[in-house]
Amino acid sequence: MRDDTVFRNARSNNNATPTMERCVAAYPARRHFKPYIQTPPRIDGVRGFIDIHCHAEYGQQDALALAKLASESGMYGILYKSIGKDDKRSAGPMEDVNQLIEDMKCWSDETGIPAIKAWGGYALCRDNKPPSAEKVRTQVKAGVTAFWLALANHANTYSIVGGKPYRWDPTASKKDHTPPLSWDDSLKYGHYALDEKGKLKPEYDEAIRMIADSDRTLSLGHSTHKELWELAELIDKLKFKRAFIDHPFSPFVNITVEQMKELSKVGITFNFTFDELSPMLGVDPGKMYEAIRKVGVEHFTLSSDAGDTLFPNSVEAMRQVSGYMIAFGMSAEEIEIMCVRNPAKLVGLDPDAVVREVQARNVGSVVAA
Repeated sequence: MRDDTVFRNARSNNNATPTMERCVAAYPARRHFKPYIQTPPRIDGVRGFIDIHCHAEYGQQDALALAKLASESGMYGILYKSIGKDDKRSAGPMEDVNQLIEDMKCWSDETGIPAIKAWGGYALCRDNKPPSAEKVRTQVKAGVTAFWLALANHANTYSIVGGKPYRWDPTASKKDHTPPLSWDDSLKYGHYALDEKGKLKPEYDEAIRMIADSDRTLSLGHSTHKELWELAELIDKLKFKRAFIDHPFSPFVNITVEQMKELSKVGITFNFTFDELSPMLGVDPGKMYEAIRKVGVEHFTLSSDAGDTLFPNSVEAMRQVSGYMIAFGMSAEEIEIMCVRNPAKLVGLDPDAVVREVQARNVGSVVAA
Protein backbone atom coordinates (compact mmCIF):
# COMPACT_ATOMS: atom_id res chain seq x y z
CA MET A 1 0.00 0.00 0.00
CA ARG A 2 1.24 3.48 -0.78
CA ASP A 3 1.23 6.44 1.56
CA ASP A 4 -0.21 9.41 -0.29
CA THR A 5 -2.80 12.16 -0.07
CA VAL A 6 -5.65 9.65 -0.34
CA PHE A 7 -5.30 9.19 3.43
CA ARG A 8 -5.40 12.78 4.57
CA ASN A 9 -8.26 13.70 6.84
CA ALA A 10 -10.83 15.31 4.55
CA ARG A 11 -13.64 16.91 6.48
CA SER A 12 -14.82 18.52 3.27
CA ASN A 13 -15.88 15.06 2.04
CA ASN A 14 -19.67 15.24 2.41
CA ASN A 15 -21.90 12.24 1.84
CA ALA A 16 -25.13 14.08 2.66
CA THR A 17 -26.61 15.07 -0.72
CA PRO A 18 -28.77 18.24 -0.74
CA THR A 19 -32.47 17.45 -0.34
CA MET A 20 -33.64 18.54 -3.79
CA GLU A 21 -30.94 16.54 -5.53
CA ARG A 22 -31.41 13.54 -3.26
CA CYS A 23 -35.15 13.26 -3.83
CA VAL A 24 -34.65 12.87 -7.59
CA ALA A 25 -32.86 9.55 -7.03
CA ALA A 26 -34.72 8.54 -3.87
CA TYR A 27 -38.31 8.98 -5.10
CA PRO A 28 -38.26 6.27 -7.80
CA ALA A 29 -36.28 3.96 -5.50
CA ARG A 30 -38.83 4.20 -2.72
CA ARG A 31 -41.80 3.92 -5.09
CA HIS A 32 -40.79 0.59 -6.58
CA PHE A 33 -39.53 -1.06 -3.37
CA LYS A 34 -42.36 -3.51 -2.61
CA PRO A 35 -40.72 -6.87 -1.84
CA TYR A 36 -43.10 -7.94 0.95
CA ILE A 37 -46.02 -6.80 3.11
CA GLN A 38 -45.05 -5.81 6.63
CA THR A 39 -46.95 -7.75 9.31
CA PRO A 40 -46.24 -6.14 12.70
CA PRO A 41 -44.87 -7.00 15.16
CA ARG A 42 -42.79 -9.45 13.12
CA ILE A 43 -40.30 -7.66 10.90
CA ASP A 44 -39.93 -9.07 7.40
CA GLY A 45 -36.93 -8.98 5.07
CA VAL A 46 -34.23 -9.87 7.63
CA ARG A 47 -34.14 -13.67 7.46
CA GLY A 48 -30.67 -15.00 8.26
CA PHE A 49 -29.24 -11.54 8.96
CA ILE A 50 -26.40 -11.02 11.44
CA ASP A 51 -26.16 -7.56 13.01
CA ILE A 52 -22.51 -6.98 13.97
CA HIS A 53 -23.05 -3.60 15.65
CA CYS A 54 -25.93 -3.43 18.12
CA HIS A 55 -26.31 -1.30 21.28
CA ALA A 56 -28.40 -2.56 24.20
CA GLU A 57 -26.91 -1.08 27.34
CA TYR A 58 -28.97 0.41 30.15
CA GLY A 59 -31.16 3.28 28.86
CA GLN A 60 -31.21 1.92 25.32
CA GLN A 61 -33.21 -0.93 23.74
CA ASP A 62 -33.84 -4.02 25.87
CA ALA A 63 -31.41 -6.76 24.87
CA LEU A 64 -33.73 -9.70 25.60
CA ALA A 65 -36.81 -8.19 23.96
CA LEU A 66 -34.71 -7.40 20.93
CA ALA A 67 -33.35 -10.95 20.77
CA LYS A 68 -36.92 -12.32 20.83
CA LEU A 69 -38.03 -9.98 18.04
CA ALA A 70 -34.96 -10.88 16.00
CA SER A 71 -35.69 -14.57 16.46
CA GLU A 72 -39.36 -14.16 15.54
CA SER A 73 -38.25 -12.27 12.42
CA GLY A 74 -35.83 -15.01 11.37
CA MET A 75 -32.52 -13.27 12.01
CA TYR A 76 -29.51 -15.48 12.68
CA GLY A 77 -27.61 -13.47 15.29
CA ILE A 78 -26.66 -10.22 16.99
CA LEU A 79 -23.26 -9.00 18.11
CA TYR A 80 -23.96 -6.80 21.14
CA LYS A 81 -21.39 -4.04 21.07
CA SER A 82 -22.85 -2.92 24.38
CA ILE A 83 -25.29 -4.67 26.70
CA GLY A 84 -26.72 -4.38 30.20
CA LYS A 85 -26.50 -1.94 33.05
CA ASP A 86 -22.95 -2.89 33.96
CA ASP A 87 -21.45 -2.69 30.46
CA LYS A 88 -18.80 -0.21 31.58
CA ARG A 89 -17.34 -2.42 34.27
CA SER A 90 -13.92 -3.95 33.71
CA ALA A 91 -15.40 -7.47 33.84
CA GLY A 92 -16.84 -6.90 30.37
CA PRO A 93 -20.11 -7.92 28.70
CA MET A 94 -20.12 -11.71 28.80
CA GLU A 95 -22.09 -12.17 32.03
CA ASP A 96 -24.98 -10.29 30.41
CA VAL A 97 -24.55 -12.07 27.06
CA ASN A 98 -24.43 -15.52 28.66
CA GLN A 99 -27.53 -14.73 30.72
CA LEU A 100 -29.31 -13.61 27.55
CA ILE A 101 -28.36 -16.86 25.82
CA GLU A 102 -29.77 -18.86 28.73
CA ASP A 103 -32.98 -16.80 28.77
CA MET A 104 -33.37 -17.23 25.03
CA LYS A 105 -32.94 -20.99 25.30
CA CYS A 106 -35.82 -21.17 27.76
CA TRP A 107 -37.94 -18.89 25.56
CA SER A 108 -37.14 -20.99 22.48
CA ASP A 109 -38.09 -24.19 24.29
CA GLU A 110 -41.43 -22.63 25.24
CA THR A 111 -42.26 -21.09 21.85
CA GLY A 112 -40.59 -23.48 19.42
CA ILE A 113 -38.96 -20.50 17.67
CA PRO A 114 -35.21 -20.95 17.03
CA ALA A 115 -33.25 -18.45 19.13
CA ILE A 116 -30.72 -16.15 17.55
CA LYS A 117 -27.03 -16.54 18.25
CA ALA A 118 -25.61 -13.81 20.48
CA TRP A 119 -22.05 -12.53 20.79
CA GLY A 120 -20.38 -9.96 23.02
CA GLY A 121 -18.28 -6.93 22.09
CA TYR A 122 -15.76 -5.08 24.23
CA ALA A 123 -14.61 -1.45 23.92
CA LEU A 124 -10.87 -1.50 24.60
CA CYS A 125 -10.67 2.19 25.55
CA ARG A 126 -14.00 2.77 27.28
CA ASP A 127 -12.47 3.16 30.74
CA ASN A 128 -10.17 5.96 29.46
CA LYS A 129 -7.18 3.66 29.66
CA PRO A 130 -5.38 2.51 26.50
CA PRO A 131 -5.65 -1.03 25.13
CA SER A 132 -3.58 -3.59 26.97
CA ALA A 133 -2.58 -7.23 26.69
CA GLU A 134 -4.37 -7.88 29.99
CA LYS A 135 -7.67 -6.48 28.69
CA VAL A 136 -7.51 -8.62 25.58
CA ARG A 137 -6.41 -11.74 27.45
CA THR A 138 -9.17 -11.39 30.07
CA GLN A 139 -11.94 -10.75 27.55
CA VAL A 140 -10.86 -13.49 25.15
CA LYS A 141 -10.95 -15.93 28.07
CA ALA A 142 -14.42 -14.66 29.01
CA GLY A 143 -15.67 -15.31 25.47
CA VAL A 144 -15.77 -11.88 23.84
CA THR A 145 -16.00 -12.12 20.05
CA ALA A 146 -15.18 -8.57 18.94
CA PHE A 147 -13.11 -5.65 20.19
CA TRP A 148 -13.50 -1.94 19.39
CA LEU A 149 -10.76 0.68 19.44
CA ALA A 150 -11.51 4.13 20.89
CA LEU A 151 -14.95 5.60 20.17
CA ALA A 152 -16.68 8.51 21.91
CA ASN A 153 -13.52 9.35 23.85
CA HIS A 154 -11.19 9.28 20.86
CA ALA A 155 -9.36 12.54 20.14
CA ASN A 156 -10.93 12.47 16.68
CA THR A 157 -14.44 12.45 18.16
CA TYR A 158 -13.67 15.25 20.58
CA SER A 159 -12.33 17.41 17.75
CA ILE A 160 -15.44 16.84 15.59
CA VAL A 161 -18.40 16.84 18.00
CA GLY A 162 -16.91 17.47 21.45
CA GLY A 163 -17.41 15.19 24.43
CA LYS A 164 -18.60 14.78 27.99
CA PRO A 165 -16.20 16.66 30.29
CA TYR A 166 -16.78 14.28 33.23
CA ARG A 167 -14.45 11.89 31.37
CA TRP A 168 -11.51 14.14 32.26
CA ASP A 169 -13.03 16.36 34.97
CA PRO A 170 -14.57 14.42 37.90
CA THR A 171 -16.40 17.57 39.08
CA ALA A 172 -18.33 17.95 35.80
CA SER A 173 -21.95 16.90 35.43
CA LYS A 174 -22.62 13.78 33.36
CA LYS A 175 -25.24 15.78 31.48
CA ASP A 176 -22.73 18.33 30.18
CA HIS A 177 -21.34 18.15 26.65
CA THR A 178 -18.69 20.41 25.16
CA PRO A 179 -18.60 21.90 21.68
CA PRO A 180 -15.85 20.55 19.39
CA LEU A 181 -12.44 20.82 21.07
CA SER A 182 -9.21 22.05 19.57
CA TRP A 183 -6.94 19.30 18.31
CA ASP A 184 -4.47 19.99 21.13
CA ASP A 185 -7.17 19.62 23.78
CA SER A 186 -8.57 16.58 21.98
CA LEU A 187 -5.16 14.90 22.18
CA LYS A 188 -4.85 15.94 25.81
CA TYR A 189 -8.14 14.35 26.86
CA GLY A 190 -8.79 11.68 24.23
CA HIS A 191 -7.29 8.48 22.88
CA TYR A 192 -4.90 8.47 19.94
CA ALA A 193 -3.09 5.39 18.65
CA LEU A 194 0.05 7.01 17.22
CA ASP A 195 3.24 8.20 18.90
CA GLU A 196 5.25 11.36 18.16
CA LYS A 197 6.78 9.69 15.09
CA GLY A 198 3.40 8.76 13.66
CA LYS A 199 3.74 5.05 14.41
CA LEU A 200 1.44 2.81 16.42
CA LYS A 201 2.04 2.99 20.14
CA PRO A 202 3.37 -0.32 21.54
CA GLU A 203 0.23 -1.05 23.57
CA TYR A 204 -1.94 -0.81 20.44
CA ASP A 205 0.44 -2.98 18.45
CA GLU A 206 0.49 -5.64 21.17
CA ALA A 207 -3.29 -5.65 21.69
CA ILE A 208 -4.05 -5.97 17.97
CA ARG A 209 -1.54 -8.80 17.57
CA MET A 210 -3.22 -10.65 20.45
CA ILE A 211 -6.68 -10.13 18.94
CA ALA A 212 -5.45 -11.49 15.61
CA ASP A 213 -3.69 -14.43 17.26
CA SER A 214 -6.86 -15.21 19.23
CA ASP A 215 -8.93 -15.24 16.03
CA ARG A 216 -11.23 -12.49 17.26
CA THR A 217 -12.73 -9.49 15.47
CA LEU A 218 -11.55 -5.87 15.57
CA SER A 219 -13.35 -2.63 14.73
CA LEU A 220 -11.03 0.29 14.10
CA GLY A 221 -13.39 2.61 15.97
CA HIS A 222 -13.27 6.35 15.33
CA SER A 223 -9.68 6.36 14.11
CA THR A 224 -8.32 9.25 12.06
CA HIS A 225 -7.18 8.62 8.51
CA LYS A 226 -3.56 8.70 9.61
CA GLU A 227 -4.27 6.04 12.24
CA LEU A 228 -6.19 3.95 9.71
CA TRP A 229 -3.12 3.89 7.49
CA GLU A 230 -0.88 2.60 10.28
CA LEU A 231 -3.47 0.11 11.46
CA ALA A 232 -3.87 -1.18 7.91
CA GLU A 233 -0.11 -1.72 7.66
CA LEU A 234 -0.17 -3.92 10.76
CA ILE A 235 -3.34 -5.73 9.64
CA ASP A 236 -1.66 -6.47 6.30
CA LYS A 237 1.50 -7.71 8.02
CA LEU A 238 -0.52 -10.04 10.25
CA LYS A 239 -2.71 -11.28 7.36
CA PHE A 240 -5.60 -10.48 9.69
CA LYS A 241 -8.98 -10.85 7.93
CA ARG A 242 -11.40 -10.02 10.74
CA ALA A 243 -10.91 -6.24 10.91
CA PHE A 244 -13.60 -3.78 9.87
CA ILE A 245 -14.32 -0.07 9.72
CA ASP A 246 -17.65 1.01 11.20
CA HIS A 247 -19.91 3.66 9.63
CA PRO A 248 -17.29 4.73 7.06
CA PHE A 249 -19.37 7.70 5.82
CA SER A 250 -20.00 9.10 9.32
CA PRO A 251 -18.16 12.29 10.27
CA PHE A 252 -16.09 10.24 12.72
CA VAL A 253 -14.48 8.25 9.91
CA ASN A 254 -15.44 9.99 6.66
CA ILE A 255 -13.38 8.00 4.19
CA THR A 256 -13.72 8.18 0.43
CA VAL A 257 -14.38 5.47 -2.13
CA GLU A 258 -10.74 5.70 -3.23
CA GLN A 259 -9.62 5.15 0.34
CA MET A 260 -11.93 2.15 0.59
CA LYS A 261 -10.36 0.65 -2.50
CA GLU A 262 -6.91 1.01 -0.93
CA LEU A 263 -7.95 -0.40 2.45
CA SER A 264 -9.87 -3.29 0.91
CA LYS A 265 -6.61 -4.60 -0.55
CA VAL A 266 -5.52 -5.79 2.91
CA GLY A 267 -8.87 -7.44 3.66
CA ILE A 268 -10.52 -4.73 5.76
CA THR A 269 -14.34 -4.83 5.64
CA PHE A 270 -16.55 -1.70 5.63
CA ASN A 271 -19.65 -1.75 7.82
CA PHE A 272 -22.35 0.64 6.63
CA THR A 273 -24.96 1.33 9.33
CA PHE A 274 -28.48 2.60 9.83
CA ASP A 275 -26.94 5.31 12.01
CA GLU A 276 -25.44 6.87 8.90
CA LEU A 277 -28.84 6.89 7.18
CA SER A 278 -30.70 8.30 10.19
CA PRO A 279 -31.74 11.96 10.38
CA MET A 280 -28.99 12.39 12.98
CA LEU A 281 -26.26 11.99 10.33
CA GLY A 282 -28.20 12.15 7.08
CA VAL A 283 -25.90 10.23 4.75
CA ASP A 284 -27.36 9.76 1.28
CA PRO A 285 -28.20 6.05 0.78
CA GLY A 286 -27.59 6.50 -2.93
CA LYS A 287 -23.95 7.34 -2.18
CA MET A 288 -23.65 4.29 0.04
CA TYR A 289 -25.01 2.16 -2.79
CA GLU A 290 -22.58 3.70 -5.29
CA ALA A 291 -19.64 3.06 -2.94
CA ILE A 292 -20.58 -0.62 -2.61
CA ARG A 293 -20.88 -0.91 -6.39
CA LYS A 294 -17.47 0.70 -6.97
CA VAL A 295 -15.56 -1.19 -4.27
CA GLY A 296 -17.46 -4.51 -4.41
CA VAL A 297 -20.09 -6.17 -2.21
CA GLU A 298 -17.49 -8.68 -1.00
CA HIS A 299 -15.94 -5.87 1.09
CA PHE A 300 -19.10 -4.69 2.91
CA THR A 301 -21.49 -5.51 5.72
CA LEU A 302 -24.72 -3.77 6.72
CA SER A 303 -25.63 -3.33 10.39
CA SER A 304 -27.87 -1.29 12.66
CA ASP A 305 -25.62 0.66 15.08
CA ALA A 306 -29.00 1.21 16.72
CA GLY A 307 -30.10 1.15 20.33
CA ASP A 308 -30.59 4.80 21.23
CA THR A 309 -34.27 5.48 21.81
CA LEU A 310 -34.41 8.04 18.99
CA PHE A 311 -33.75 5.17 16.57
CA PRO A 312 -35.94 2.23 15.55
CA ASN A 313 -35.02 -1.07 17.15
CA SER A 314 -32.09 -2.90 15.60
CA VAL A 315 -34.23 -5.44 13.72
CA GLU A 316 -36.19 -2.67 12.03
CA ALA A 317 -32.95 -0.77 11.42
CA MET A 318 -31.56 -3.85 9.65
CA ARG A 319 -34.69 -3.99 7.49
CA GLN A 320 -34.32 -0.35 6.57
CA VAL A 321 -30.60 -0.25 5.79
CA SER A 322 -30.87 -3.39 3.64
CA GLY A 323 -34.12 -2.17 2.12
CA TYR A 324 -32.52 1.04 0.91
CA MET A 325 -29.79 -0.94 -0.80
CA ILE A 326 -32.34 -3.25 -2.46
CA ALA A 327 -34.39 -0.26 -3.58
CA PHE A 328 -31.33 1.23 -5.30
CA GLY A 329 -30.49 -2.03 -7.05
CA MET A 330 -28.87 -4.67 -4.83
CA SER A 331 -29.96 -8.24 -5.58
CA ALA A 332 -31.05 -10.80 -2.99
CA GLU A 333 -27.74 -12.60 -3.52
CA GLU A 334 -25.79 -9.40 -2.83
CA ILE A 335 -27.80 -8.69 0.32
CA GLU A 336 -27.04 -12.23 1.46
CA ILE A 337 -23.33 -11.51 1.03
CA MET A 338 -23.46 -8.28 3.06
CA CYS A 339 -25.98 -9.27 5.74
CA VAL A 340 -25.31 -12.99 6.19
CA ARG A 341 -22.07 -14.26 4.68
CA ASN A 342 -19.66 -11.41 5.41
CA PRO A 343 -20.92 -10.87 8.99
CA ALA A 344 -20.66 -14.62 9.56
CA LYS A 345 -16.99 -14.49 8.61
CA LEU A 346 -16.39 -11.56 10.95
CA VAL A 347 -17.84 -13.41 13.96
CA GLY A 348 -15.80 -16.50 13.11
CA LEU A 349 -18.41 -18.71 11.43
CA ASP A 350 -18.48 -20.64 8.19
CA PRO A 351 -20.87 -18.63 5.98
CA ASP A 352 -21.93 -21.69 3.98
CA ALA A 353 -22.88 -23.47 7.19
CA VAL A 354 -24.90 -20.44 8.35
CA VAL A 355 -26.78 -20.29 5.05
CA ARG A 356 -27.53 -24.01 5.18
CA GLU A 357 -28.81 -23.71 8.75
CA VAL A 358 -31.13 -20.82 7.88
CA GLN A 359 -32.40 -22.61 4.78
CA ALA A 360 -33.10 -25.74 6.84
CA ARG A 361 -35.41 -23.68 9.05
CA ASN A 362 -37.19 -21.97 6.15
CA VAL A 363 -37.48 -23.28 2.61
CA GLY A 364 -36.41 -20.69 0.05
CA SER A 365 -34.01 -17.77 -0.17
CA VAL A 366 -32.13 -16.88 3.00
CA VAL A 367 -33.04 -13.20 2.75
CA ALA A 368 -36.69 -13.73 1.81
CA ALA A 369 -39.46 -12.47 4.07
